[in-house]
Amino acid sequence: MSLLDTAASPASARDVSARDLGIARSESLSAETAERRQERVWTRADCCLTMSAVLLFAGLAFACWLMSGTVVPWDSKNHFYPMFRFLADALQHGEIPLWNPYHFAGHPAVADPQSLIFTPSMMLFAWVAPHASMQVFDGVIEAHLAFGALSVLGLFRRRHWHPAGAVLAAVIFMLGGSASSRLQHTGMIISYSFFPAAMWCLEIALERRSYRFAALFGVFTALMALGRDQVAFLLCVVLMARVAWAVWASGEPLPYLRARAGVLALAGLISGTALLVPVLLTMQFLGASNRPAIPFGVAVTGSLAPVNLITLVAPNFFGSLNQPYDYWGPGDQTLWQPDWTDRAINYLFIGTLPMLLIAWHGLAAGRLFERRARFFTVILGLALVYALGRFTPFFARVFDWMPGVSLYRRPADATFVLNIALAIGAGYLLHRFVEDGRPRPLRHLPKQLAFALAAVTTLGFGILIDRSLAYSFQEGHLAGSLRQLGLTALLIAGGTVLILAFESHKHRAFAAAAIAMLAGGEILWRNAASPLNAETVGHYSVYAQMTPSSEAGIEVLRREIAAKAHEGDHPRVEMLGLTGPWQNASMVLKLENTLGYNPLRIDDYERAVGPGENATDLSLRHYPGTFRGYKCHLASLLGLEYLVLDRPLSKLPRHVPRPGSATPIYASDTMYIYRLGSAAPRTYFATSVKVIDDDTVLDDQVLPDFDRTKEVLIDRSSVDDLNGEVLNRETGTPAEAKVSIVKYDDSAVTIDVDTDKAGVVVLHDLFYPGWEASVDGESEPVLRANILFRGVNVPAGHHRVEFEFHPLSFANLTAAASSLLHKNEE
Repeated sequence: MSLLDTAASPASARDVSARDLGIARSESLSAETAERRQERVWTRADCCLTMSAVLLFAGLAFACWLMSGTVVPWDSKNHFYPMFRFLADALQHGEIPLWNPYHFAGHPAVADPQSLIFTPSMMLFAWVAPHASMQVFDGVIEAHLAFGALSVLGLFRRRHWHPAGAVLAAVIFMLGGSASSRLQHTGMIISYSFFPAAMWCLEIALERRSYRFAALFGVFTALMALGRDQVAFLLCVVLMARVAWAVWASGEPLPYLRARAGVLALAGLISGTALLVPVLLTMQFLGASNRPAIPFGVAVTGSLAPVNLITLVAPNFFGSLNQPYDYWGPGDQTLWQPDWTDRAINYLFIGTLPMLLIAWHGLAAGRLFERRARFFTVILGLALVYALGRFTPFFARVFDWMPGVSLYRRPADATFVLNIALAIGAGYLLHRFVEDGRPRPLRHLPKQLAFALAAVTTLGFGILIDRSLAYSFQEGHLAGSLRQLGLTALLIAGGTVLILAFESHKHRAFAAAAIAMLAGGEILWRNAASPLNAETVGHYSVYAQMTPSSEAGIEVLRREIAAKAHEGDHPRVEMLGLTGPWQNASMVLKLENTLGYNPLRIDDYERAVGPGENATDLSLRHYPGTFRGYKCHLASLLGLEYLVLDRPLSKLPRHVPRPGSATPIYASDTMYIYRLGSAAPRTYFATSVKVIDDDTVLDDQVLPDFDRTKEVLIDRSSVDDLNGEVLNRETGTPAEAKVSIVKYDDSAVTIDVDTDKAGVVVLHDLFYPGWEASVDGESEPVLRANILFRGVNVPAGHHRVEFEFHPLSFANLTAAASSLLHKNEE
């Protein structure tokens, strides 16, 4: 027991017991539990008032977007909203969208963590409101944050911490720091929102050895971890650390664990069962994707530069909140090292008064190091050094030794964890202020320790301000930064007066309520519908009221495609250079697009076609040797017949090939549509094969010559599955064959074939694990055909061929698990 712990207790020195000194601890009653029982027990009125305050704050926050006519921008609408609409449309038609044909020429939606398929709350939302507007979509995401904030109240209530502190922590959790600036990252926000409920249930389950709360903990942990993003990963680590902390704090680790083995086993069984299939499918996708792991040099480019900590107290120090875009802080334009962060990633503001409590009461006076707050203080420190990435030696060691870290590319994502720790820390400090008044470290701590804490805190903030101002001076914005610091100083002065002015317990409670209210108001002012998380609805008109010119262009394209479909064709389009929301609009418009926006793509497709991460930035669209232009063989095999651009062909950058014979079919000031000409059919019948090695072809970037009317390229991995007659047949007279697609759904394709010879039916849809084939109801292996596509053996005669996507089959899940185990052994 440290001196800080003794000082933290409201009891005098005569109340210090053997338990406080750590001489003996009871298995069923920890010191922390005993202390809670001496503190305020929440009344029903407390519960109602705190919940009302949090819900009022959530309503006011949402009203900020509604009243300003804005929506949460960028990834939220460029990526997650079209994913939601695609999911909702499939559910409306009685299907589950396991495969997405409208994204990068085919995409395993079931394995993509960002597809929302394994997010029960979003599945329910998609089923109930399939045509939900962007504003309603935002409201549902913010409702997740409100649920998390209400769970924060539960955490404070079970600790008997003051309701004002609970409200302060809840509003910071809901809209402070990364929760505000990263609101666009829908998947991360959902993962983040379920953490407080998981922590709440975990602590009750451990304390009471309750199987009911263990089951709830397993459920909420699964809901959190189903996002499979870095925030979910880090929060799972925090929960595991909380268990370890409780075991260590018990004083008797083995008996403590034995008494709770069943509780932990039940929670692990529930969460593990829920996570097993999604994790297996995602790991299978990662193995076949363009980013099975992230190199250290790439990951650290997403590190949080230390000077960004100034935004904790001066939110607009770097112009982060300026409108129009006028950010000049750390990023790829200002740092000498490669940097992938931006103003949203680098923004940490949780309110001036909460930061005053953190700096003064928490760090300088030592209250954050008290036993009851110490776990979250440790988490705060670890999250901070993790987020700083390359700026400390800590991250390099964690990256090398901690499993899972190398799957993610941005250590700054740990700022979500940082925000949680700051929220709970600020709420705890407000509770301590109400219970014991302002801190008097010289009275409760040894003088050397008290002076050391104050000096280190003052020096740390002094260095931060000095380095930040030096950075500002270097970038030519010193005057603006000084104004922001001046505003912060005024708010700090006001908060200091408020704290110092009240001495009695009753008056401190009033001051605490005022601090919570003022902090909530400032967070609404700075963080709700700010330039970091709001853009006008009109910017995303493709999902609302499309502009007349865009609507006319899409109508022309749809008529063309409908005419082709009537003739039995299935053409694909490439949409390149259009603004952000158009990148994935094909999911809503039902256009089979060869591009899109997604950091995860099938690796063979990436290497062969070169689509890049997004379709807005033309510099990311590459043209490898296998896809030299829009008239090449691979473009034809893809069925690429239409090109949709933001400019005429003549104004494309030099590296973009310009198809000379393309026919313009529509032009406006924002959209240009070209017909490229007829492409290869979606399906055909081959009577002879050429055996190749796909990896060699993709490495060499040279597509072998072959007769696309009767030959097929088959990868060596599929040779053993080939019909021997076809494999050994010399090229000669083609078969008298007729193939036609009789049914084409997102996750199933039915083909009729009549042929006088055995051969291979080729379908120019992407090959991917989980696709199964059958001929007349009998299962047949799916062949890797023509580098990227699927084929199946078919004997002579009339047959029905079916390709169906069954990623959830026992065979595919077993294969995914086997592949993962084999990779781990290597």
